[in-house]
Amino acid sequence: MKTKSILLSSVIAIATTLFTAAPVSAGGTLTPVESSHAPIQIRTHQVNVTINNGFAQTEVLQTFFNPNPNDIEAVYSFPVPTGASLSEISINNGEKILNGEVLPRAEAQTVYEEEKAAGNDAGLGSKHSYQSFEFKVTPVRAGAEAHLRFVYYQPLEIDTGMGRYVYPLEEGGTDEVAQSFWSSNDQVEGELRFNVELKSAVPVDALRVPGFENVATIQNLDTGHHRVTLSQPGARLNRDFVLYYRLADNLPGRVEVIPYRAAADQPGTFMMVVTPGVDLQPLNQGADYAFVLDTSGSMQGKIHTLAEGVSQGLGQMSAQDRFRIIEFGNRAKEVMGWTAATPAAVQAAVERVKALQPRGGTNIYEGLELGLRGLDADRATSVVLVTDGVTNQGIVEPAKFHQLVSQYDIRIFGFLMGNSANWPLMRTIADATGGFYAGVSNADDIVGQILLAKSKITHEAMHDASFKFSGARVFDTTGDNPKKIYRGQQQVIFGRYEKSGPATVKLHARLTGEDKVYTTDFVFPEVDTDNPEIERLWAMAQIEQIELKANTGQMPVSESDDAITHLGVHYQIVTDHTSMVVLDDETFARRGIDRRNQQRVGLERTAQSARAAQPVKSYRVDTAQPTYTQPAPHVSHQGGGGGGGALERQDVVMLTFIALLLWATKLSRNAMKRTKRQG
Repeated sequence: MKTKSILLSSVIAIATTLFTAAPVSAGGTLTPVESSHAPIQIRTHQVNVTINNGFAQTEVLQTFFNPNPNDIEAVYSFPVPTGASLSEISINNGEKILNGEVLPRAEAQTVYEEEKAAGNDAGLGSKHSYQSFEFKVTPVRAGAEAHLRFVYYQPLEIDTGMGRYVYPLEEGGTDEVAQSFWSSNDQVEGELRFNVELKSAVPVDALRVPGFENVATIQNLDTGHHRVTLSQPGARLNRDFVLYYRLADNLPGRVEVIPYRAAADQPGTFMMVVTPGVDLQPLNQGADYAFVLDTSGSMQGKIHTLAEGVSQGLGQMSAQDRFRIIEFGNRAKEVMGWTAATPAAVQAAVERVKALQPRGGTNIYEGLELGLRGLDADRATSVVLVTDGVTNQGIVEPAKFHQLVSQYDIRIFGFLMGNSANWPLMRTIADATGGFYAGVSNADDIVGQILLAKSKITHEAMHDASFKFSGARVFDTTGDNPKKIYRGQQQVIFGRYEKSGPATVKLHARLTGEDKVYTTDFVFPEVDTDNPEIERLWAMAQIEQIELKANTGQMPVSESDDAITHLGVHYQIVTDHTSMVVLDDETFARRGIDRRNQQRVGLERTAQSARAAQPVKSYRVDTAQPTYTQPAPHVSHQGGGGGGGALERQDVVMLTFIALLLWATKLSRNAMKRTKRQG
């Protein structure tokens, strides 16, 4: 079992490390539309984050300066955070303050173009699939500053006792057209600043900001209340900000319900966070592992690290395990078929992997299809899919991927490298198999990501898992049918309820062949206005569920488009079918545009001010009668999977290997810098 943990941890480490060797571009920059203009200068960039009971609010404040002698139109690009609900955009050009209202996409575009043609101040916020938010601003005055502010919300999950927040700045490199078209300035002339307020109803043991340890200040203000601040003058916007917070050991499994209901005659909305306290045992028998590896042209400069890492991982396998290696570029090819991990076979595999060469496009479908052939029904099989790009060759329709992987009883673990990666496709694949996927930032704590991921692959999972509500009419839920629950995996469920009163939720699952039921009783409140943001988060979860159904052929595209447009406009969310037009009050009145977002923002700001002045509030609903009798799984800060104690031998080997990978990556990055200077 120990050797399998090293193998899988190594593969995950490879995936994370190789991507850091790639040249990157930055998000968070305002770019002139006309290439003849000088780049917009970034005077300041400030990010204010509040993490409170399961979700985060991110406020971004930027000051830009136009050094050109004439007014210009500019575009601001920002990588889309997974699950983010963009709720506010405002522009202050020194003369007017403009605020945003969400309209159907075509209508918002028309309003913006008409106001621009008339020479009026205007802005437009749009979403480009999973890749980026794009904000247009017109005009940016000659020799003057412009102030841009936007706010988004996102749910956060605890994974094996670890919380993680990412503010994405580094572009993912997946939009080749944009890369070849835009040139931007990512240098902050003044100050780059982060202010993070973390409030947690359960004890937080420690916080960590990888890469910023020497400049970040971490304060423990009160029980469950922490603050992180950092300031960097003259920084570049090309590195993600990642915050980890580790919960204390031996915390119980628990169920939390965060409700919102504006009035007794309206439906309520809730976010339920379930942290299972279930003892999932290690997989001690020999198992099969298929590694499906991206060797497309975008892996240039990283393939050597990939080869070295896989080679090291193969060398740690047990003879009772079997492995298979698939590579894919334009086409998929079997590097090595199902093979027992004998010393001779491992040596042969090492030689083959080291000979891999990057080339061509990215045909993920064919790679998966080949990796799924010849499975042994009597052996547990996991597929580890590693890619840093977006599928652009062969079959690309998500529904086809869903049909392919649904035929097999396997676990697919997908690892997406960097921002703007195709997480909707990976979500489709994982959903069909009850698998697990994770995005990894280049700025992530690599050791932490490995520890979080490895126990999901090397431990048993809960099968056929679903949540059932009774005692109250609950409807329009998301996340209540996870199929499989992995070790340490927190479940976030959104839904609506019709009336206040007692309710029951039951988790049904199969574990080691036995049916298990975990029950929680709680009460839906008649009125609770503490967390109005829950409505936007619920709507965003609904939109993602609708997109998944459309992508897998379970809903006609025309119906999904209409449903997403309705939700986007009603709850004021920027989607692929809605945009936020940014105007002054007078223009909104002249055009007769309803101020739905103005009203919603007013409620949210009032609630946020009240919460800021209050102590941390617990939303746990199973305190009197705990749902789980065991602690929630936890990653020890000493490197183990669950408890304390010294590092085991395999962890020492694993961490030494990670250090070697990081060293190799540093050499690769330095070599690219030298090449760039020489060119």
